[in-house]
Amino acid sequence: MRTLLTAAKLWDGVGLLDHPIVEIEDGCIRSIGNREAAEDSESQHLEFPDALLAPAFFDVHFHGAAGHDLMEATPEALYAIGRFLATRGTASYLATTVTAPLDSIFKSLAGLARLISNPELIESKEPCARPIGIHLEGPFLSHAKRGVQPAEHLLAPDIAIFDRLFEAAEGHIRLMTLAPELSGAVELAAHATARGVRVSLGHSDATANETRAAIAAGATSATHTFNAMRAFDHREPGILGTVLTNESLYAELICDGIHVSPDAVKLWWLAKGQHRGILVSDAMSATGMPDGEYQLGGFPVQVENGRAMARGVLAGSVLTLDRALSNFIEFTGAPVDQALALLTANPAEMTGLSDQVGTLQVGQPANLVVVNPAGKLIATLMDQQLIGAA
Repeated sequence: MRTLLTAAKLWDGVGLLDHPIVEIEDGCIRSIGNREAAEDSESQHLEFPDALLAPAFFDVHFHGAAGHDLMEATPEALYAIGRFLATRGTASYLATTVTAPLDSIFKSLAGLARLISNPELIESKEPCARPIGIHLEGPFLSHAKRGVQPAEHLLAPDIAIFDRLFEAAEGHIRLMTLAPELSGAVELAAHATARGVRVSLGHSDATANETRAAIAAGATSATHTFNAMRAFDHREPGILGTVLTNESLYAELICDGIHVSPDAVKLWWLAKGQHRGILVSDAMSATGMPDGEYQLGGFPVQVENGRAMARGVLAGSVLTLDRALSNFIEFTGAPVDQALALLTANPAEMTGLSDQVGTLQVGQPANLVVVNPAGKLIATLMDQQLIGAA
């Protein structure tokens, strides 16, 4: 089937195109041009005259949704999660684990690797978001800034343990959160980087010097900026001050209005800008579900009025990236095309996956979103099917 998609503008991950026309056939983008190009009257036409087309979203920090935790690592769980994400504009994600007994992490990594390598095992005749890698959040985190991560399962950075985790995941670990102040962290950052894993600094009480040492060893990003980080001080800016002032470092942000105040979101935007900011959801299994008790990596989380808590501490979120986008534009006044980079091109570049996600290019799968100028999701196009916003 051939589909022609038109809108007021298109943002392809690099720049804006006015009056675009996108030709899609067999689920792939065949051409991107100006609407004056010849149109085939026999093709299906989808028109969005007041909207903007953009790449579907890519979430690099995501634990679950639709009542399922990604550490379940089953086809049924990933199908339910993927179907939900497709209604919210997300086509790809890094399946994010949490600190747990090593045997549990090994089992989850093996299950996730099998499903990443064999996406056909996630049976779906309907549009379904897919994991394209794994984010290891723990166990090499700070006790002082562990947040909700179980203290009894935290470990000191250990190259041998990391290698076992990497092998269990069949090489699919793309990102690892690491506290840079821990003994052995700098060595592990260099080792993981050499194996192709991006290192993200977080759950940390590090000083500025300790943070800079990990960046020199290869760290490329920061995990949920402001949250589970040493507070800024004007004499010892710590990890937060370094994250905000290092021009090369990417930095995540959970933009739900709960984890970070709108004023702090503005500060983060001023510091990281269009090319280094990354919006993430940090969503857990309660996302898309009614209030109640849910699981995050094996421990219970209570969710009420949009706030996920465990033992009196925030435990992930129930945020979706479409809401993160519209919240961010509301909080900062950023233009929609600049904001879109934060959940498409930037996470793709940070993880080295730009050839798969984050941009719209001829020959790529036709995974697109349609948004209005305020960033509100209108529809998602995946697998040549149009999904209205939930």
